[in-house]
Amino acid sequence: MAEALLRKALDAHGLSGQVSVGSAGTGAWDGAPASEGAYLVGLEHDLDLSGHRARMLNRELVADADLILTMSRHHAARVAELGGGDRVHLLGEFGGRTGAAAEVTDPFGGELDDYRTTFAELRELMDGVVARVRGAPR
Repeated sequence: MAEALLRKALDAHGLSGQVSVGSAGTGAWDGAPASEGAYLVGLEHDLDLSGHRARMLNRELVADADLILTMSRHHAARVAELGGGDRVHLLGEFGGRTGAAAEVTDPFGGELDDYRTTFAELRELMDGVVARVRGAPR
């Protein structure tokens, strides 16, 4: 959901061809489709996740990235172990939140309402993320 929402926000700000976006998980099954909850909530908001395939985070992906945004501190620690250095940030902090509110809840395995809550959190953060990416003040 985060990847699709960021792509949509970049497109809305005229940056879709200038910024490359991808996602990977610390516990993903390579090639797995989006979870049913993510897929259904995406459809509720005109985001088609049917083509999404999961990738396991690895050193090569980390090395190739200019910026890595994670949903939790635990994920950020894993990226750091893989060489992320100062390129890794909590998505929530990068988007303007502080403290405990900077972590975005992972809805995987939860109810559809959990996915809706996470979708709303992610959508709320994307304008702040895009502003930081383009270097504009928030």
